[in-house]
Amino acid sequence: MSRPTADWLIRLRQNTGLASAIALFLAFYLFYNIFHPKGFSTPVLVQNADEAIALAMVAMAQTIPVLMGGLDLSVGAVMTMVNCLASHLVIGSPLQIAFGIVTCIAAGAAFGFANGCIVVYGRIQPIITTLATGAIAIGIALFLRPKPGGKVDEDLSWALTNSLSDFAETYGLFDGGKAAWFQPIAWIPAALVLLVLVILLIWVPFRRTVIGRTIYAVGSAEGAAFMSGLPVDRAKIAAFTLSGVFAALGGLFLAIQTSSGNADLPQASAYTLNSIAAVVLGGTSLLGGSGSAVGSVFGALILRVISFNFRIFDIPPLMQSLVEGLILLAAVSLGGLRVLQVKNRLELFR
Repeated sequence: MSRPTADWLIRLRQNTGLASAIALFLAFYLFYNIFHPKGFSTPVLVQNADEAIALAMVAMAQTIPVLMGGLDLSVGAVMTMVNCLASHLVIGSPLQIAFGIVTCIAAGAAFGFANGCIVVYGRIQPIITTLATGAIAIGIALFLRPKPGGKVDEDLSWALTNSLSDFAETYGLFDGGKAAWFQPIAWIPAALVLLVLVILLIWVPFRRTVIGRTIYAVGSAEGAAFMSGLPVDRAKIAAFTLSGVFAALGGLFLAIQTSSGNADLPQASAYTLNSIAAVVLGGTSLLGGSGSAVGSVFGALILRVISFNFRIFDIPPLMQSLVEGLILLAAVSLGGLRVLQVKNRLELFR
């Protein structure tokens, strides 16, 4: 076996969870498009992307605390809070819109930073901390939006929830989207490009930093990470801060998509629970130390594609929960099987 082939196989074994999530997503999405009356078309792809991006962002937010072996139960609430805040601020002149976007992201980061400080300096378990702070976030959301309403800049809403050609036409770019070189990519949903940019500009650089590597080390063995001189406390605070940023981006996009704000508690709870499911489906271990935000994105896409298939085949609501539960149980079981195999191998050395 050649060296490049061997290296590729090693990488594949190290990223089995991610590879499985990608394969499962492609299988479900291919099945969906085959049976959709307008499948394999730009409008269908744009609609699907718009519905999936908010959950993908929240799933990325959940991934980082999970990599440390904890859970963040406030991600859905922070997303809802920022959604309500954006319905007040993301409107007006270009400068006002930019200020509103920055303020929304900063609000999510500040909330995540507070979570991290409470966990580190208050020495309270993340699941308890975020359960309490999540209630605070919902309270702020209700204060901002006692009733659903508000408005987001119409041009921004249209540009980011349609294809790149619509984005270019809205802002007068690339000859109104008619440039010859632009046509091969004009069909791509703008929301999908936004998601890819978030991954490339935020997650990938962060993962390669000392803090990013420390997060993985903490999830694997916090005591060993501390004894090695790694900045454990800083890593924890940074992890929750970045989690808040991703949750804020999810809330911001939800406001842009719906052009309104809604302090909906059931919605916040659903996003939080689905984010945990997406993390598991994406191959991230709930024990910490293994996984990737990219895998969680595909986990979120899997959950959304499953719901898309429910529409095509008109599955009753009661059956929908059953099917989703069975798929999640299967994913958890596969992850548990890998842990059991490692445990059995270690027992050989006792």
